[in-house]
Formats: sequence, structure tokens, C-alpha cells
Amino acid sequence: MGEFDMFTRRQLLQYSAFAAGAYLLPSHLFLRQAQAVALLSNVGLLSDPALQPKFVELAPNALDPTFLFKDLNSDGRPSKLPNFNIRLSETEQQTGLINLKNRKKLWTRVWGYGNKTVSWPGQTIQVVSSSAGGADETIVRWRNELLSRQHLLPLDTNLHWCYSLHGEHSANGVDYRNFSIKENGVPISTHLHGGNSDFQFDGNPEFFYSPYAKVTGPQWDFVDGGFTDRFRYNNDVPANHLWYHDHALGITRLNVYAGLAGQYFVRDEFDTGQANNPLNLPAYPYELAYLIQDRMFTETGALFYPAFPGDPAYADFITGEGAILPPELFPNGGPTALAEFFGDHIVVNGKIWPKANVEPRHYRMRLVNGCDSRFMVLQFVAVAPQVTDPKHSSAGAPLPFWVIGSDQGLGTPRQTDTLVFEPGGRYDVVIDFSQVPAGSRVIMKNLGGDTPFGGTFGDDLAPEDLFDDRQTDRVMAFDVVKPKSGVPDNFNPGSLPSYAGVSGGASTRRVALFEGMDQFGRLQPLLGTVKDGNLNTTNVATAYAWFQSTTETPAADSTEIWEIYNFTADAHPIHLHLVNFEILDRQVFEYQVTGSQMTHQHDGMTGEAPEISFVKKFSPAPVGPEYFEAAPRDMVMALPGNPEPESGNPTGQMVRIKAHFNKSGQYVWHCHILSHEDHEMMRIFQVV
Repeated sequence: MGEFDMFTRRQLLQYSAFAAGAYLLPSHLFLRQAQAVALLSNVGLLSDPALQPKFVELAPNALDPTFLFKDLNSDGRPSKLPNFNIRLSETEQQTGLINLKNRKKLWTRVWGYGNKTVSWPGQTIQVVSSSAGGADETIVRWRNELLSRQHLLPLDTNLHWCYSLHGEHSANGVDYRNFSIKENGVPISTHLHGGNSDFQFDGNPEFFYSPYAKVTGPQWDFVDGGFTDRFRYNNDVPANHLWYHDHALGITRLNVYAGLAGQYFVRDEFDTGQANNPLNLPAYPYELAYLIQDRMFTETGALFYPAFPGDPAYADFITGEGAILPPELFPNGGPTALAEFFGDHIVVNGKIWPKANVEPRHYRMRLVNGCDSRFMVLQFVAVAPQVTDPKHSSAGAPLPFWVIGSDQGLGTPRQTDTLVFEPGGRYDVVIDFSQVPAGSRVIMKNLGGDTPFGGTFGDDLAPEDLFDDRQTDRVMAFDVVKPKSGVPDNFNPGSLPSYAGVSGGASTRRVALFEGMDQFGRLQPLLGTVKDGNLNTTNVATAYAWFQSTTETPAADSTEIWEIYNFTADAHPIHLHLVNFEILDRQVFEYQVTGSQMTHQHDGMTGEAPEISFVKKFSPAPVGPEYFEAAPRDMVMALPGNPEPESGNPTGQMVRIKAHFNKSGQYVWHCHILSHEDHEMMRIFQVV
């Protein structure tokens, strides 16, 4: 094959919209999802987000005591001996969607976590760190009761997924192609995102199991005593904000989209979650926790996920890329995985565009970006009562707020009015609603686009980066209508600690991000390495698929600096399991693409990735005040450079992180764009 084509996804969207003319436009729905006229798909009419209610439903607070899982020892408050028994099952719930003909609320079938009843999102787990007198570990039994005879969403069985493992790809010699959801149920593998867990309980994608564990993934043979669905999580950690979600091989995007996600909080002697905490942080009911996601729905309220010809984005990612899907593998052109997903409805804790009624005082918000691919850029703007459009003439300037922490706990506080928010990331923010007159509405606004994120947002976005008549520029609202209570409001960012970083010397490891093509010509994001020590001379960057030999092998109790080189046109939110890390700095570098390399696919066929010949000429790449990185993280945004400059070599960006690997075993690192990790942008790292 010839020189590798560095055609970007954003250019692909532009091309299919403007250059392909009449050939693609009739089926090109991706950029026109939010029109007032409802869209047809393979399942019928889609819900029109512009006609659905905004800021009517009350947003459930995931830290409300009634929404906390009650463990087997307590009444739902943080327990000193936490032990939870949690089911995964199917249910129906109302999201706030209405039937436009009769204005009645619609029901949506979802999968969820729960005890007697299940919900999307699952209820919140809250525990006490052992440093504050809590137990050394939390025990959770994740009971898989997903006995459906088909997936809730279109399943691409040609992807590298749980029931496609065979031969050399099956560590226990089992041919998983003999199993199916129809006969064996839905496989799951719950991951406590951000947990410092022993590898057996980390939610490795190949540690999956079917309902009642009749089928177990190949890695379970390495667990002493065989299979268990009782997971143990380390509580010897500072206060932090984790979340749990499914992580089964090749179907993570589908299982999470179906509803399998929830939040998990660790409290310590400083951040106690109580009103009398020594840091004077707002506590319940002035501490709010929100899982923010995007979705598409049919007009009857069903979850919709594009996978067939005529569906939104199919033309962009399949037809427009020149992908060839053999009809014997993809009857009727699908179902096929698409490279990314951008929903046109914003959902917060399972409710579309909800609201909260608040007092004129400081509130603490614990935010999770649970979207598949969507980077958000958050602002808070005050508008007149009942207004639903953040661009309304009554909207004021963005309100300042404090970012006091991130994924793994408190950091160095910083005031801002804009925050970039990546998939998988968590941010801890405090906003003072006394800044606005009583009776005002404050809208949480999103400046991010509806396409892959390249670092651009707000007024710098091009029209093709936004849905027509888009509603994704608003997330939820806060109505300042409650009288201020007598509870003290003593928040003071100056009294909070600063982040000290990861201590000690460290060796350096170089890893890389690529975009290639799979065996069918579909976009396939990949991970790999940068080898040869002198980065001012010739270097080789090599892409690898999931099942190829492990290249990242840190030693137990070692500290490493990972240099992450982004050779793609878009940002990727990179997540390392097991560890928390310090983000050190960023550099812009130059590189050359000399051709293409073959990549081995799970079915024995070959795909293609760029061949990178050298990396050189580094220069600092500071990020703007909209990025908050001064905190312990388990997510880092690998931002892009310019892969197609008008002159000279293409550029990328390298970000450095520093982490201590304190447990041995098999873990993974991956992009947290769920559609990317399901299509090979994930690799094992082995702590030896």
C-alpha cells in the first residue's frame, strides 16, 4: 500500500457534508440531527431534542442519602465495614422525555445496578478511608443478571469482543466463538474507575463473566481459587471521587450506554462529607454529584445507537471512509461499530436537561463526564427566570467558580470561568450562587462542539462542528429560589491544601497514539510505542493491537514518567488503571510519516497504521486556564498538534505524566473515548 493517508475525522465530516455533493447528502444525517423535523433511521423516527422539555425535571443528587447504596452493615451512611450486594439487570425508567402527541412521559428500557430495584445510573457507593478509621477494603458482589437474549443495542460481532476470542487470543484455550448472548446472556466486567485495586478485581476487559458466571473470561483461570464475582477494593487511599462502569471487552461502549455506570466516593478525616468537616467544604445538601452523559432516543423513548446505513454518522464513518463491509458479516450493512458517538440529548443522572433548586450560597459539585466521545467545555451563566437558552439576551458574563480537585481528590484550588471536561474525567468545583439576584436561573453551559475535540471550542468552532438547532450547548439549570438556611457557609479556598505531586526519581517510558484502518477500512485508533533513546535523531513509532505482546512492563513499587505522543488530529482522554499520576508538562514535536505499517487484527486479517520515522524539535506547549491539571489524576488529555501544516513537518503534542506502580499484576491503559477503547485503542501493562 502507498503512503498512509492522514485524513482526519473532522475533515471527513466536512468532506461528506460539502464535497461529496448529492451522492452523500441524502443519507448524511450526522450534522443535521437536531432539526425541528424528526429524523428517520433504521428504527423509525428519532426524538427531536429541540422539542423536548428543558429544565423541568429535578436532577437527582447522587449524594442524597436516599440514593446511597445501603451496605450489609449500615443504614447507607459511610460504613466502617462496607459490604455491598449489587445486581445488574434490566428495568424501565422515565428520563423526562415526553410523547409530543399527548405530552405524556415516556418510559425507556435500560440496564442498571441496584439491590431490589436497579437504576440508571446506579446508586452511589460511599465509604470511609482506612486512614479515617474505615475498613481496609470494600467488598462488592457484582451479580450479573442480564439474561437478555440479545443486546439492548446493535452489537457488532466482528469487533474484537468477549465472544470472539479464540486460538492464541484465548489464554485458557476456550473458543469463545461457541458462545452468544442469545444462548449465554450478556457478559460484563465491572471496573472501579480510579480504584487502586488488585488486578483480579480491576475490571480487566478479559475478566468478563456471563449471567451467573456460566461463561468466564480467559483471565479468570489466573485467580487463586477460580472465578469470583465478589470484588475487593482498597480503602487505604485519600478522599477521592471514583466511578464504576462496565468494561467488558469490545462492548464497553454499549454496556455503559445501556446504563451501566454509577459513582463511588471515598471520605477521609479531612474531606469527611459531613457539615463539620475541617476544610469547611460544603456538605450535603450543599454537595451535589452529577454524572453527565449524551444520548439519542427514538420518538417512543427507546435508546438509539447508530449502527446501520441511514443512521446518523454511518455515512461519515463507513461510506465516506471507503470502508467495505462484507454482506456475509454485516447483513444489511450492519450492525457496525462507528468511530465515535455524539448524542443530541444531554442527560444528567438519568434525566434530560434537568434542574436543581438552590439557595444563594456556595455549592460543591462533583462532576463526571460519562459520555462516549464528547468533550465538554463548561461555563455557568445567569439568565432570567424560566429561560432555557444560554445565549438568551438576558444572559450575563460567565460566573467565576473554583476548581478544587479532580479525579483522585483535592488539588491546588484555582478560580476560573471556563473548564474543559474530558470523557472519563471528574472535577470538583465550588460555585457561589449568591453572585446572582434571588430568583435568577443559572445555566451550566457547554461551549464544546459536537465533533471530535481538537482543543477548539466556543466562538472558534466552525459551523460543521455543531449540530443544527443544537441543544447540546446546555447541560442543566440551577434556579436560585430557595431561602438561605442557617447552616454556616464558610467555604474558603485559601484554607485548602495544595497538590504536592508524585515524589521520587523516575525512569522514562515513551508511548504513542495513532489512527489507522482495520481490515474493513474503518477508522481504527491504536496505541503503541516510541523507541530508540535519542529523540533528536531517528526514532520509530510502532502501533499495536490489543492482543499483541505487552510492551509496558513497569516494576512493582517503581515510579515512571510516561511520555505520551499524540500522532492524531484529535484529543484523546488517556486513562491508566491502578495508579494516580501527576501531569508534568507538555511539548510540541515534529515528525514524519514515511508510509504505512501492517497491523494484525484479531481475526487474522491485517489493517493499516502510519509509519512514523522520527520525532524531533521539541518546544513547550502550555495549556490555557480552561484546563485544570494541578491535582492527582487518573485521566490526562493527550492534545493534538497540527498533522497537516501548510509547510514543514506535521506536529504532534507530547504530555508527560508521573506515576507510582504499587501493585503487581495485569492492568490496562486506554483512551476513554469508549468507541475507541472498544476498537483496539487499549493495551495491557504488566506490573512485574
